[in-house]
Amino acid sequence: MQVRPSEGQFVRLGEVLPEIDTADAGAVTFDAVERDSRRVQPGDLFVAMAGPDHDGLEFADEAIHRGCAAVVADRRPRTPLAAPLVLVPDARQAYGQLCHAVAGYPSRQLKVIGVTGTNGKTTTSCLIASILNAAGFPTGLIGTLGVFDGEEFGPSGLTTPPADELARWLARMAINGCTHAVMEVSSHALDQNRTAGVELDAACVTNVRRDHLDYHPSIEAYRRAKSQIFRLLAGEGFAVLNVDDPTAAGYLTELTSPVLTVGMQAAAELTAIEIERFVSEHTFLLTAGSETIPVRTKMIGTHHVYNCLVAAAVGLAYGIDLPTIVRGLENLDHVPGRLERIECGQPFSVFVDFAHTPDALAGVLSTLREVVRGRILCVFGAGGNRDQEKRPLMGRAVEQAADVAVLTNDNPRNEPAEQIVRDLLDGFHQPCGARVMLDRAQAIGWTLAQARPGDCVVIAGKGHENYQIIGDRRIPFDDRDVAKAWLYEHQPCSPANLQ
Repeated sequence: MQVRPSEGQFVRLGEVLPEIDTADAGAVTFDAVERDSRRVQPGDLFVAMAGPDHDGLEFADEAIHRGCAAVVADRRPRTPLAAPLVLVPDARQAYGQLCHAVAGYPSRQLKVIGVTGTNGKTTTSCLIASILNAAGFPTGLIGTLGVFDGEEFGPSGLTTPPADELARWLARMAINGCTHAVMEVSSHALDQNRTAGVELDAACVTNVRRDHLDYHPSIEAYRRAKSQIFRLLAGEGFAVLNVDDPTAAGYLTELTSPVLTVGMQAAAELTAIEIERFVSEHTFLLTAGSETIPVRTKMIGTHHVYNCLVAAAVGLAYGIDLPTIVRGLENLDHVPGRLERIECGQPFSVFVDFAHTPDALAGVLSTLREVVRGRILCVFGAGGNRDQEKRPLMGRAVEQAADVAVLTNDNPRNEPAEQIVRDLLDGFHQPCGARVMLDRAQAIGWTLAQARPGDCVVIAGKGHENYQIIGDRRIPFDDRDVAKAWLYEHQPCSPANLQ
């Protein structure tokens, strides 16, 4: 996708990338930047980046044939080019900077809050946006659920979009009158420099556990990638850290910017004490300095209290009073696919949750254990072509915390579903006690049929997703719709449920 400035405006390359040492290259001007040679138009700047399957330099001649003003790359091509070549240390970093320059540096026109962490990014981002809206600040949102530009909601294929899309969305937010923008920042995006060119006013870390080791070579590399969010902070930017999380607390020693800390165990500037929790409501006391105020939210769990603390810290940093912050927290009664309640008149609880890591599964199940008087039945799987080492840990977490474990397909992608299930079962001490049903719809239906009054069914792993990836096909599938269809079709007080 091309990023273009206002009509008739041009950008001088040397002003965006002052590190380039060729005077002729620095004088190059352009009004659009492109990474796909097929979309280059006369006068565009073409950035040649190396990808997993293709090297952008292989298509430089095509871009030149289409009239590009210059080629930006971080290595020399094998043969000379018939256009100016601009060498930079990192082409992806340069691409992000160029995209945001062409878009008019929209993050400088907004207060941009970045949220990263293994778990809780989506909910925390939504909570921050809700607080800002409650305080009267028009706020845009970028994340796993999609993008809101201040007027319209649109889809986003990635948690953190590529640099060109990110610049375009932020520019639309500024045009639409947003004063703030909240964006989820994934470890992949940080590692791939998708966020280059963004200037954050706040960087929040919810927690850093184990995830994405199919991509990052080690847990240490994953932690380092997460810490890259602080490099995006503008001069007067601040950080928010959950100091009950060891890795997040460890980042304190690396930071020179102002920091607000939150926690319920370690000493922190914002703390909380849980008062009572029910299956549909959670109350806690939020304390900031000498002021304490109760919060009653329809979203439950200790993990949710931490999300609220991070969001509240951002609100306080912007001078929002505690009553308004609480109103913002309480206004958000649910986040799609995050412990989302399914109510169809059944005499037992049903929740759909995105939990797909060992920690997230353990957290969700322990949260529900405290408020459910009956059994917990958990339907779950694991994504294919992803971190295989976490699968036994996921299986162990479910066996320890649930009464009935039902293993099924998640998004198997190009991996054999049977192998994924075997990996999950490796974490069970008694694998014969688990039920395996690879058809996800059948597994959900079977589990709902086993539920008795007072029980709780948890459908984990896919959350808000409305598709299932099997092989190279993306098939329409929504856990929430499947559960509702089964519940409406079957009498909630049928003999099977009353046994």
